[in-house]
Amino acid sequence: MKPTIKPNRPYFSSGPCAKRPGWSLNSLEGALVGRSHRAKVAKARIEEVIDRSKAILGLPEGYVCGIVPASDTGAVEMALWSLLGARGVDMLAWESFGSGWVTDVMKQLKLENARKLEADYGQLPDLASVNFENDVVFTYNGTTSGVRVPNLDWIPDDREGLTICDATSAVFAMDLDYSKLDVVTWSWQKVMGGEGAHGMIVLSPRAIERLESYTPAWPLPKIFRMTKGGKLISGIFSGATINTVSMLSVEDAVDGLRWAESIGGLPALMDRSNANLAAIAAWVEKTDWVDFLAEKVETRSNTSICLKIVAPWYQALSADEQAAKAKQLVSLLEQEGVALDCGSYRDAPAGMRIWGGATVDTADIEALLPWIDWAFAEIQKDA
Repeated sequence: MKPTIKPNRPYFSSGPCAKRPGWSLNSLEGALVGRSHRAKVAKARIEEVIDRSKAILGLPEGYVCGIVPASDTGAVEMALWSLLGARGVDMLAWESFGSGWVTDVMKQLKLENARKLEADYGQLPDLASVNFENDVVFTYNGTTSGVRVPNLDWIPDDREGLTICDATSAVFAMDLDYSKLDVVTWSWQKVMGGEGAHGMIVLSPRAIERLESYTPAWPLPKIFRMTKGGKLISGIFSGATINTVSMLSVEDAVDGLRWAESIGGLPALMDRSNANLAAIAAWVEKTDWVDFLAEKVETRSNTSICLKIVAPWYQALSADEQAAKAKQLVSLLEQEGVALDCGSYRDAPAGMRIWGGATVDTADIEALLPWIDWAFAEIQKDA
């Protein structure tokens, strides 16, 4: 039977993600449009994003946080091109974005002392084999695989190299031990449901020391430069951005951070994401045709929740036929207006990817699940 109750907000995209509950365009009425981003009041608003982010996340003393161009991608590239090359590097990858960073380091920077540790979708590389005499680059949460590192206990406090972490689907939803991380990056468009285009980068004192003592062998574009005259450009981390920012996007980011504070800060954000994962986990437990792409419970993401179809008839299909069936299921959900943009990432195994970050209401997840059962029954009819 086709369900009758629909999610109030059918937005389950993994980026850009659902806006906060109660959001409307009226939330941006105070945006400083038509003003220079260098104006005192505009710079203060930009700095508010930085200060509120640092406070909510509880960044350690001495860590700096700044807004940079080109979303999380720009932030990661800035770190790779500015910091790597001083020593060897271990590149960890278990999904498409991590694999992209491997390509950048090995084929673009062409670092000869780079080592890659890879795993298939659903798995993690052997974290015990990471060499911390090297720099280490990894994603905290595999947005396209739904696989996250369970914690950061595998990173020693006395590491020699830097740890560079793409944490774009983890920050604000997972409890990161920032003392284990030297560079952290994310974008506004993920857990907080902000707009795209701008990224965030956090640097530890160790990362700052590397920037001020090491000059890469290759030229750096202006948007990657974080030092001048051998010293950190402090303005980047106090509201004087490298390039022009969208003041509409800044206003939206401030709105999301204020909402986060109003509901209880980081603990409340994590609770909301965990509740969304728990709702899906309970459904998966009683549903025999679906399973998590993540093979181990402790590595399941509570934001980019990736699911695979395990029904015997589906498994008997060719890869192309499986992809077509999964696409049909996702299309049915979109046609009914109950789930928009919940298909797997294009490079990932066919299935579903349901965003469960903090801006998604658990009631909407619970309303969606019977519709997924219905859609599966529909695609099974002509199998």
